Amino acid sequence: MSETNNPSRDKLVSDLKVVVADAEELLKLTAGQAGEKLTDVRSRLGDRLAVAKERIADAEAALIDRSKKAARATDDYVHDHPWQSVGVAAGVAFLLGLLAGRR
Repeated sequence: MSETNNPSRDKLVSDLKVVVADAEELLKLTAGQAGEKLTDVRSRLGDRLAVAKERIADAEAALIDRSKKAARATDDYVHDHPWQSVGVAAGVAFLLGLLAGRR
């Protein structure tokens, strides 16, 4: 269940989206520039951007799917074991209260 709320993975997806947006903007800004090498680089960059966008979308969809599965599993567990869930929640709340009281 630790994969469901992975801030570093969320940050990575967010950062990659920013990089893709910046690269797309760079392609637009250099659209009027001429030159064989620049045209070749723009073409390769465009192809790589398309692949990157597809992979980011796939990773994001997989992350959402795993999060939903974990939420469903947690919900099912709580419904199947309500008193154990209440006990665990009470224990965690007690420990958090102890930790907060020490500060």
